Amino acid sequence: MENHLVVALIYNQLCTFEFGCTVEVFALKRPELGVNWYEFATFPVDDGPITAAGGITIVPTPGEVLLENADTIIVPGWRGVESAVPQRLIEQLQAAHARGARICSICTGAFVLAAAGLLDGHKVTTHWRYTDLLATMYPGLTIQPNELYVDQGTIVTAAGSAAGLDMMLHLVRNDHGSRVANMVAQRMVIPPHREGGQSQYASRQLVSASDGPISNLMDWIRSDLQRPHTIKEMASRAALSTRTLHRSFMESTGLTPYDWLLGERIAYAKELLESSKLRLNEVVDRAGFGSEESFRRHFRNLVGISPSSYRKQFARA
Repeated sequence: MENHLVVALIYNQLCTFEFGCTVEVFALKRPELGVNWYEFATFPVDDGPITAAGGITIVPTPGEVLLENADTIIVPGWRGVESAVPQRLIEQLQAAHARGARICSICTGAFVLAAAGLLDGHKVTTHWRYTDLLATMYPGLTIQPNELYVDQGTIVTAAGSAAGLDMMLHLVRNDHGSRVANMVAQRMVIPPHREGGQSQYASRQLVSASDGPISNLMDWIRSDLQRPHTIKEMASRAALSTRTLHRSFMESTGLTPYDWLLGERIAYAKELLESSKLRLNEVVDRAGFGSEESFRRHFRNLVGISPSSYRKQFARA
């Protein structure tokens, strides 16, 4: 692999963390690895000096850097999810994609790729705070909300912030093999591959109905998640038939009553694992799961890691 040019887009209000990670991985020369490392350059989207987040000025790579010469293009978090993407940049990205360049986004950089039409028909991810908005703005996309990164060949998208490092190590692994990627990770003092997806880092976002019997029912259930809360009992509490209950939940939350309740139980269990020293069987009981086996299975399915791994990572001192 020779003369592989990685170009990072830079623009006003650029996320300096994601840009810095890109520089650390691709711009730093690594002769100790014994491989032909990347060439690195920046491409300014805006005219004049680039002022990144925090008031930091970034000086673009001297000379004319053309996206048409890039083998890999990195788009860090965009300056605003609803901020317009310049038409000239859209056309440049489309041209780069058409000739086979690998185009990668970090966090809200996915909105730039989506605006250029490059994500149509692809599985993609972005920061967990913006997955719903991305799906709303671009309904033709297949959002993978739990993934740290999604590789679709010439299109690679990463979740928020540090997930960009996971994606970049993945690119290095693809280009140079696991040995080299592991050595880069060791130099950066980070794991070469993280367990689980980004749902383990997402804060609890209550899925609620605006008002009426479903909203009241949700409040009642949340007040006592230890109860079994059967569908029949939930319907009776809301004075609805089970069919109407199901339809009302779908209209209000996009979830079935069962899936909503499961999400609430898991969210409460996460809080207990973070904030208490309760034994696992006590967490299982308070969150309303019938058995530890059932709890472990559902927890791993929704969070991506085991309860014990979650507690080890997120327990408050």
